[in-house]
Parts: sequence; structure tokens; C-alpha cells
Amino acid sequence: MSGTPGIHRHLGSLLAAFVIISSVAGCGGGGGSDSGGNVTPPPTPPPTPPPPLEQGFTLSGTITAASSQTVDSDTNDPVRVAVDNDTTATAQALPNPATVGGYINQPGTGAPGRSRDVGDIDDFYRVELLAGQRVTMLVADFDVADADLYLYDSDGGVVDFSINTGEFESLTIEEDGVYFVNAFAFAGATNYLLAIGSAQSVALADNALPLQAHRELVPYAAVVRYRDGNAKPGALNTHTLEESMGMRQRAGGYGRSRLMALDPERVSTRQLRRRLGAASAKNADFEGSELRAGWETLMAIKSLRREPDVMLAEPNYRVQPLRTPNDEAFPLQWHFPLISLPDAWNSTTGNPGVVVAVIDSGVLPRHPDLIGQFVDGYDFVRDAGNARDGDGIDPDPTDPGASIGGSSNSFHGTHVSGTIVARGDNRIGVAGVAYDTRVMPLRALGEEGGTTYDVDQSLRFAAGLPNDSGTIPATPADIINLSLGGGAFSQASQNLIRELRDAGIIIVAAAGNEASSSPSYPAAYEGVLSVSALDSQRRLAPYSNFGSQIDVAAPGGNSSVDLTGDGYPDGVLSTDGVRNESGLAYVYSFLNGTSMAAPHVAGVIALMKSINPALTANDIDALLVSGALTEDLGASGRDDAFGHGLINAQRAVLAALDSIGSSPADNPRLVSSASTLNFGLAVDTLELLLRNGGTGEIQVQDITASQPWLQVVPVNVDDFGLGEYRLSVNRDDQPPGIYIAEVDIQSTVNRLSVRVFHSVGDTGAGADVGVVYALLYEPSTDSTAAQFVSNGDNGSYSYRFEDVAPGEYEIIAGSDADNDLFVCDAGEACGAWLTTDQPILLQVDRDISALDFDVQYQVTLPSVPGADALDSPLAAPPADIARQRTLTKSRHGAQ
Repeated sequence: MSGTPGIHRHLGSLLAAFVIISSVAGCGGGGGSDSGGNVTPPPTPPPTPPPPLEQGFTLSGTITAASSQTVDSDTNDPVRVAVDNDTTATAQALPNPATVGGYINQPGTGAPGRSRDVGDIDDFYRVELLAGQRVTMLVADFDVADADLYLYDSDGGVVDFSINTGEFESLTIEEDGVYFVNAFAFAGATNYLLAIGSAQSVALADNALPLQAHRELVPYAAVVRYRDGNAKPGALNTHTLEESMGMRQRAGGYGRSRLMALDPERVSTRQLRRRLGAASAKNADFEGSELRAGWETLMAIKSLRREPDVMLAEPNYRVQPLRTPNDEAFPLQWHFPLISLPDAWNSTTGNPGVVVAVIDSGVLPRHPDLIGQFVDGYDFVRDAGNARDGDGIDPDPTDPGASIGGSSNSFHGTHVSGTIVARGDNRIGVAGVAYDTRVMPLRALGEEGGTTYDVDQSLRFAAGLPNDSGTIPATPADIINLSLGGGAFSQASQNLIRELRDAGIIIVAAAGNEASSSPSYPAAYEGVLSVSALDSQRRLAPYSNFGSQIDVAAPGGNSSVDLTGDGYPDGVLSTDGVRNESGLAYVYSFLNGTSMAAPHVAGVIALMKSINPALTANDIDALLVSGALTEDLGASGRDDAFGHGLINAQRAVLAALDSIGSSPADNPRLVSSASTLNFGLAVDTLELLLRNGGTGEIQVQDITASQPWLQVVPVNVDDFGLGEYRLSVNRDDQPPGIYIAEVDIQSTVNRLSVRVFHSVGDTGAGADVGVVYALLYEPSTDSTAAQFVSNGDNGSYSYRFEDVAPGEYEIIAGSDADNDLFVCDAGEACGAWLTTDQPILLQVDRDISALDFDVQYQVTLPSVPGADALDSPLAAPPADIARQRTLTKSRHGAQ
């Protein structure tokens, strides 16, 4: 896990500059003329009028935190009053589902702040959990720190644990009940995120301990391999290690792995206290000897992994762990069922001969979920300083990323490309919409964005037209995705787009994130499919543009809510990269924006082209207007919010099959738009869509709710019972707590079950991400012009900048839990006006109010080692550009 790609700002010192003017008196008398007469002084010039005062303006607004997000009550930020949550007796109450941002540290580690000297080893949270739910912890600084996750029952005994050494810890709840969730600092200092929600699988790095490993291992046994140079028989260093750890070799030998037996007495007492420090105290908290034996075995292995002479240390499993499911984070891609994509995959997952050109910031070609998914592209960023790769245009479209804490374009193209072609069925990460097609990466955006000319050169390359590279691709692109915008109308660009359409190429573009009806280019050009963004409830996202230019809608996400109940923000999950002081990490991140919506549409069209390569832009337009590719939303027919409706992958694929005179055999199947719905504390109604996921007839026969407080009412349903249903909860007379129900739906073919959560009363603080620092960033000087510090009230953070000079600014906001003077670190909240994906440049020439936006925890799922891992040429930017973009702010509060 790491910080927000693109928003990571340093907080230096805000200095008020004072100019002190001193008047110096000249020496009088003396000098005279030969005549001895007095010298008449020259006339005093009139005073120079002062320069006219530059008018200052006021900017203000409200920053809002998501209701499902809360913060550790004793972070390292000294501005916030700390409330102890270090024991079960002082545990902090949490809602469910929830996302929690926290900070823990061993004494003497971490940045200066409230807990630097004394330490904050434990954070305890009290929460009501349900069987089947999962608690995950994402460790921000896993490369220098080690944090573990424990689960205590209501009596204060350990009933489960996850003690990996990487960035991911996870527990699955076996029984309903009230529990204490404990984040524990085994070593060092780190931010972390806790996600509590419905059970999901997440990919682990290859060297990670399996989840629930203690349930499958042989107690007090380990498989160990020493570094060969230090592991000869009788070597003093390994002999001493074996003695201190209480190990005896049972099998194996020099140059290979060894089966080692651990002495239970040494592991549980002397070795534990000496090597594990504060962690040894957990030994007394276990309920049951079998659970304790597993913990002691894994703790010994964790300790062995920290030894310099040990190359490998892992448990000896009784049986091979079960095969992990393919694309383990696919359950978090709520946006794919929303467009009936899994149903479309029954017909096609794409074709390598279909190419989607992604004109963006470039890509990370060695991301493990993208290897082999690209055809040759090009870098058209002409300005070498903006390109950050040491030259101008060149054949390498690799995204070097912004400098640490860089711009909003950092690895943006990797996220967009992953939505289209992230490798499916490869057991890691996510899947793309058309994962058997290919992307042509064309880099037109650098650190400071791009130009219409560079974009046009990319368009020409994609189409196989003459361009400034002097080359053309072996096969032109079938589809072009433009998740970019902001320029004014260009007649040259419009003419070029018409030429590409005449050649049959389909161009898809993001409508823009200004929440405006004003045309945004290139999406508003004639001949471009303009895509607006929807949230998980099929509503127009609050940032999305709208208006007469909108053609179609697709999921763009809304990270300020968790209506899917998985414990993560409802952003679009895709491939990403994060650069930090340790180098380049490959990750998966949740982002929202019309930039995320457009590639859904491009991917669906790629599925259609995989079936019928002869489909042209005019064909797609005709099918779209006819309603063959979408579900109608809003006003009947085309409207300014959703265009012709929400893209539907299954309908689109069936339309493509029909265009070649083919259709699949009838295979009706009832599917729903969501498998879990979270009403939380405040939401009363949510929508659920029932569809036929195949072809042929299907009839909904019965819908029942398992609890009387949940009602299901048809809203827009056809004669077969398919369509939109409204679910509502009644909290009257319910005592505080977490409630769960199942909606059981029976059709003539199959049965569905949808899980529903809601909360009543004070189940734990929500809508609180700690102290929020609003920063007015001035791109022209690469510095902070002003800052505003807000403690907030029920998730609402008001801010106000006064005496702001005329100019262009961005507004960034975030928390600083570890007090390292950076906002938007991993494990911290982050936001920007209007979105973090593409912060808007604000022209200040008057007072402006209502500059409102959301702030939320930025979640990146665990990185997976790639072929170049951290030793890639991208691991550190060139020396001349390895700078920190700084947003200035004084160290906040006493240390």
C-alpha cells in the first residue's frame, strides 16, 4: 500500500516575509566652497508613490469525509487531542462496515510527534462483526516497519491473528459477536488502514504467508534455508542461531532447504521474550493451546526471517493450501457486474487482434497484471522537462511517474489500461473488461499534462497516419480511449477526428470532472463517444460533467461512500504504480472520475470488435441510438446525464453476435447489480437491479426479505419481474447495533441471495478522518500559497483562504497521521477540488465560495513483485528531476 498516485504534498514552512526599511542620516556640515559660502542643498525630489495594492480574494468551502470512514483516536498528529485506545478496556468503538486510518509505533521510531518517544504499540477497536466478514489491514510502511493484526473476543482472549511480514494482514470472522480488533506494532512505525466489510479475497505477494496459515501448519516446525556462504556444516553463526532459537535439524542439508524442529519451551519463553520484545506479551492472551502453538511457530518464523543468515523461512504445512481463486480482487470490482460484464464473458473475453489505443500518461509495462498485454506504442510528449524521461518524443511510452509527491498524471495511464486489459484468470489482482485484447500505449501527458498537438500526433499514430515519430504501427488501433481533457476547441483536432471516424476508428473520451454542462474537449468533439460517470447505485457521480454532449454512461465510482459494504471506498479498482523513497511498487488502487468510466466503454466495444471486426464507428453509433448497447436511465430515451444510458456489456456482445447472424443458445440466468448493500447509519433506501444474464425466457417467481425491517418494492419492473427494485430499511424501535438480512430471489432458472447491512445508534464514530489540512497550491511557483487547519465536526471540515492574490491554484486537502509533514501519505485521507484523479486549476479573480469536495482514505491493495520489482530503471527518477514538489506548512503543534 502506498500514498495517493499524484497527490502527495510536503508541508514545509510558511514564512511571512517582512521587509525592514531603515533610514540612514547623511553626515552634515563640513565641506564648503573656496569662497567659504554656504552650499545650497539640491531640492528634495517628491516621494515615490507606493505601488498599488493588489486586491486579495477569499476562497472557501467545505470538505466532507465519508460516513463509513473514521480515524484512530491516538495518531502521531499533535494537533488532534489524543484519546487512548491502547487496551481492550479503552477500545475505540467502530461502525460496521468501516474504513479506519491509524498509526502505531514502537518507542523511539517514526517522525517527531505525540507518540515518538513513548510509543503507541497497540490500537484496539471494539466492533460488532458478523460471520463471514473480513477484517484486513494494509500496512503503509511495510518496507521499514512490521505491523500485525489480532482478534480478541469480548472476554479479552485472542481468538485469531495474522502476523505476516508484508503489507497485508487479514482475518475472516467465524461467528457473529462483539470483538476487539487489535493493530500491533511489531517493529518500527507505520500508518495503516483497516477495512471491515464483506469477505473478499486479495492477492498476496509470492513470499507472503498464506492467510489463516496457523490453521494448516505443523506446530513447532519450520522449513529453513540458510545463505549458502554462511551455512556450511558446523558454521558458528548458524549453530549459534539454532541454539538461541531452540532448533534441531530433522531433514535436508547444505545448499537446500532444511526441516527444522523448534523447541516449544524455548519458543514460548526465553526466545520469545528476547527476540520479540513487546510481542511476547501476546502469549498470555491466547485462548486454547492449539492457537497459541500456531502463533508461537509463526512468530519464530517471523523472527528467523529477520536474521541476515537466513534466506528462507516458512511453515511446514500439513497439506498444501487450497488453490487461490483467479483474479483474487475481482470481488472488489463492483463496477463490472453493474454493466453485466461477467455475462458478456460467456461469449468472449476479447481477441489479441483487437487493439485499443490508450492516449494518456504512458504505462508501466512490467506491472504483473499487464505483462504481455501491450503492442508497440510511442511517447509523444515533446517537451523534455515535462516528459521527465530525459528526452522528447521517443519509442518508449513507459510512464516514469512524477517525482516523489508528483502530479495528478502519475501512472494514470496504467490505471486506465488495466480497466481495459488487466490479465484475467491469472490468479492475481484484477481483470480487465476485455482482457484478451491488447492496448497500444501512447504517451501524450507528462508531469504537467500535455498539449493538443501532442495528443493529435498520438491520434495520427494510432490510426496509422503520418506523424512526427516518422513511424506507423504494424496494425492501426480499432478503438482509441482518451481519458483526458481540459483544452479549448481545436479545429485541427476536430478535422483529425472526422478523418479517423471516416476510417472506421471508434473514439471514446471522458466527459470531464468539473460537474458542469459546459463542453469539455476532446469529449465534446463531433464523432467522439462522450462518457459520463456513475456511482455504484447507477446515479450520476457528483463530479461528472453532463449536458447535450453526453452519449453514454459507465461506472466512474464515488470514493466518498461504501454502499457496496466491502469496507473499501466505491472507487474503480485497477492496476497502478506508486513511487516512494524505496523505489517503484506495483499496486492496485481505487480511483474515481470520468477517466475511469471511459475505458469501461472502450473495453466493451473491444469485446464487440472481437466478435465482428467489421463494426465501424457509424455502426456503433447506430446501435447506441437504438438502445441495443445500454440500459436506459433517467428520462426515457437520451438525456443530458446518462446519454443513451448505462453501457451494458452483455447487450453489446449480443448485438455484435446478431450483426454476424449468430446468437448463443438460450441460457437464461438471473443476475443482480450487487451482491451486498450497505445502508450504514443514515441511508434509508437503495436500488437493486435484476436482469437476465443470458438469453431466453426467465421469470422472477418470488422475492422475500429475511427480516421484517427490510422491505423490497418493485419500481420499474417488466412482466417477467426483471428491472429495478427499491430496498428500504426501518430502524424504528431497533436498539443500537449492526443488523443483517438476506434478500432471497427465486426465478424459474436459479436463485440469488443479496446481503443487506444497516446500523442503528452509536455503533462507533464515523465520518472522521482526523485533522484535515487544506492547502492552496500554486503551480506556477510549485509552492503553497496558504493553508487552513480544521478539526472538523461530524465529518464536515470548513476551510477559508483569505487575501489570495489573483492567479491559478489547486486546492488539496489531507490528513497527516504520522506527523511527517506530508499529507496524502499511505494510510491518510486525501482529497482535491473536484477529484484527486484530476485536480482542477482554479482561476482566482474574485471571491469564490462553495468550493466543496470530498476527502477519503486512498486505498491501494498489496503490490505484487514484477520482473523488475524495485531494481527497475524506474526505481528512482533521474538526479536532475528527483525533487520534492512542496506544499509549505509549518510543523503543526508541540512535539
